[in-house]
Amino acid sequence: MSAKPPFGPVSTETAPNIHPAAFAEAHRKLTEDGAIQFSLPMYEPPRPTPPPAWLEWLANFLSAEHPVLRTLLWGMVAAAALLILWLVIRRLNGSGWPWRRRARDDRAGESWRPAEAPARALLGEADALAGRGLFSDAIRLLLFRSIADLEERRPGLVTPALTSRDIAGLPDIPSGPRGAFARIAMLVERGLFARRPLAESDWRDCRAAYEEFAFADEWRG
Repeated sequence: MSAKPPFGPVSTETAPNIHPAAFAEAHRKLTEDGAIQFSLPMYEPPRPTPPPAWLEWLANFLSAEHPVLRTLLWGMVAAAALLILWLVIRRLNGSGWPWRRRARDDRAGESWRPAEAPARALLGEADALAGRGLFSDAIRLLLFRSIADLEERRPGLVTPALTSRDIAGLPDIPSGPRGAFARIAMLVERGLFARRPLAESDWRDCRAAYEEFAFADEWRG
């Protein structure tokens, strides 16, 4: 028994005859059809962008024989790198930028001593409180007004995070007024934390300290 073909009987008919002229005409129409692409363009890699003129000049300069100028140029580059490194190290150490220090130095000789008239008026207010026996209130008034005066005359010197003891240790304040301010702050702390009422003698000491603070001749820069 013979096996049947899987796809049905095989036709023995030959392909129809096509006239060569008709085939050529069909081929011509096919090749002239713009919607069909018969040839692929050659791949051309993108051309690199030429470097700027100054970079070419620098490369030519460095490749040429200019030992003195080349040494000078590399010395300038090394100096700039060392300067940047020095500024970063100063900043990390908390020293601040040097131009800010120069700005403070430019103010040297400028007096930032508290104005005498407001200081006298403040003493009058404090004397009135002390005359009524409110010695603690009078001393606190002198302390708070002294801090406010520092904030007004040197913005940024006194920050909200600083305590009275911190302010008394600021090196920007001259030593004499700084010591007088520390005495006032100590009396206020004693009244607040030691729970000891301040007496008239404490008030007299505080008043004398404020006069040393407000009217000292050391207020410079």
